[in-house]
Amino acid sequence: MTEIPAGFTMPDFGPRVAAPTTTGTTDSQFVPTVPPPGPRKMAFICSKGNLDMAYPALIMGNAALGEGCEVHIFFTFWGLDIINKKLNHKLQFTLTGNTAMHMPQLGRLRPGLEYRSMPQQLGGLPGMTAFATRMMKQQMADLEIPDVPAFLDLLAAAGAHFYACKLTFDMMKMIEADLHDATVGVISAADFIEISEGAQIVFI
Repeated sequence: MTEIPAGFTMPDFGPRVAAPTTTGTTDSQFVPTVPPPGPRKMAFICSKGNLDMAYPALIMGNAALGEGCEVHIFFTFWGLDIINKKLNHKLQFTLTGNTAMHMPQLGRLRPGLEYRSMPQQLGGLPGMTAFATRMMKQQMADLEIPDVPAFLDLLAAAGAHFYACKLTFDMMKMIEADLHDATVGVISAADFIEISEGAQIVFI
């Protein structure tokens, strides 16, 4: 057992449960909750329409499908752009407000620069959003990750379920023809809460 350093206070993560060890004895350790019977279920809530906020849900949803999980994705507010056929091929990435943005290519100029956050002022320069978007799309393509419309097709073919938020749908004056063909329907938040019962929920 790892010795706790002097002065370190262990956070309270709840009760420890005695569990069998490899020797057949019991040891006090954390034991994960036993999952309910049946297929695992994951629900993703996409609330952002930026390119860098679209990919996390699509990538995790794809991974969940690969693990045999039932996948449901709810697109709300600007996240609805991800399944809007008129917009999802034009999602953008911006430096503004993104203090984690750094460029691996800068390490070629001087080691260490690849870990430096890009100055926020650059985000306001004309053409910078288009440049950053092209750069991110190229990085994804280099890793053989499909663009957003193709990724949606891939997920739909694998059995993912897409839902559009009714409030946002009405607010943006959309019509159902605007939505990706695999969208199950335009539903309320309460409807999605019912659908996602028993699921692991990821909010993005």
